[in-house]
Amino acid sequence: MAFRPPVPHDPRLFSKSRKRWILACLALGSSLNGFCSTIYFPGIPDITEQFGASDIEVTLTTSLFMLFGGIGPILWASMSDHYHIRRFLYLNSLLIFSVASIGCAISVNVYMLLVLRCIQSIGTSVTISVGAGTISDCWSITERGAAFSVLFVGQFFGPLIGPVLGGGLTTLLGWRSTFWFCTGYGLFLFFFLFTFLPETYRVEGKFPDIKLPSSISNNRYSSDPPTAASNMTATIDNNNRNSDSYHYATMEEPDNSSTDISENNNNSKQSDPAQQRMNPFASVLLLRHLFIFMIALGTGIIFGTMFTIETVIPSFYETAYGFESWETGLSYLGAGIGNLLGSIVSGWFSDHLIKRAREKRGGTALTEDRLTMNTWPGFVLVPLGVLIFGWSLVAHFTVWVSIIGFAVVCFGMSQVYTAGSAYLVDALPGKGASVTGASNLMRMSMACVLSLIAQPLADSIGPGFLSVVLAGFNVLAIALFLLVKLKGQSMRERAGYGKNYE
Repeated sequence: MAFRPPVPHDPRLFSKSRKRWILACLALGSSLNGFCSTIYFPGIPDITEQFGASDIEVTLTTSLFMLFGGIGPILWASMSDHYHIRRFLYLNSLLIFSVASIGCAISVNVYMLLVLRCIQSIGTSVTISVGAGTISDCWSITERGAAFSVLFVGQFFGPLIGPVLGGGLTTLLGWRSTFWFCTGYGLFLFFFLFTFLPETYRVEGKFPDIKLPSSISNNRYSSDPPTAASNMTATIDNNNRNSDSYHYATMEEPDNSSTDISENNNNSKQSDPAQQRMNPFASVLLLRHLFIFMIALGTGIIFGTMFTIETVIPSFYETAYGFESWETGLSYLGAGIGNLLGSIVSGWFSDHLIKRAREKRGGTALTEDRLTMNTWPGFVLVPLGVLIFGWSLVAHFTVWVSIIGFAVVCFGMSQVYTAGSAYLVDALPGKGASVTGASNLMRMSMACVLSLIAQPLADSIGPGFLSVVLAGFNVLAIALFLLVKLKGQSMRERAGYGKNYE
């Protein structure tokens, strides 16, 4: 029961206060990956000097951290969907992270640090995929944009605080203190989630139907009778805004015979997960669907661009402005503020615009509505900010110009990242953790590759032309999102996910 506690009530009917606690747990948990990936950035020159390591060896501690941050969510998502659990995985990942952080703090050479950074990354990555599944468990489709924005505020809060705190710790206590701090933070999160996070795994079709308004139940894309998994959103969404909590007495009592049939079908399809074989590659295979691959690659390019700039800033600013560790850490504040503002704006606008699109269509749901108009300015802001960042360094402008350019990149990235992530969860109901894990693998792989080649490329062609290369990649990302916006419905139908509204 401790491993897989029962979920007796529909998590979508949790009270608002309980959902807030769940969001707080998710936001804090999601901050760990970005926080841990950046807190030691200001100490990279010291690590290089103390271990006598080459630039490429130290860069690998960053790039492989990102790569394993893509592999880890695949494993966590597979276990989550196979065993029907969320909470147990969160808690165990935090213990793994804390132990690995102790190892990083006592590392005796760069190779030991490299291996333990990879284990650290796996421990921090659970919220990336399983967190998306928890949001799918607890929030209806027209509320997920706001919920995702809070999740992403947590993800981007880490990179905001990490370098600033890391710069101060490195200057005062040395680079090892950053990993001791990570240990303490990981243990704090373990006890916080242990106290406030319930199990939320919601098996599709397990809970009774709630009657829909006729405008949505007569969906023009739906020729089959609505199912339990597809027919809950509208009423849940309306009532959640009017009441702090739900009572099961308000739910329409289903016909006993239909309930028995539904339960029998559900039992036949979802037998005891322990008796089935877990396939970690099942999540990766979702990338074979064109609409998933295109969105994953587009968000991967955007995120990889941001992370590439993060990794080159210490060397660029040390060379161009003679920055010390604490000054380098403070320079990341602009990027963090851009991420936070972007997440807040994108979440609110995403839900607002998807509701407006449904109203114009008479209540009919279309998943591509998630790719709303707030997504597209992001594709302008990211390349613009990249070019400002790169060429301001070439022109030897004040450091504030490059800081503002990076902040613009992060604000624009948040618009695209929130829309793309929410779209994939909406498009594959019941597979939120798995599809997010697959997308994250693509995203982290792009970040790994781009960050690995960025410094050698910058040494060869300079930061200005590096920014041109990154901006060119983002043009490809624009094209991918536009194709899914226009042709996504037909792509999903060919893949067997055409009727996927709740």
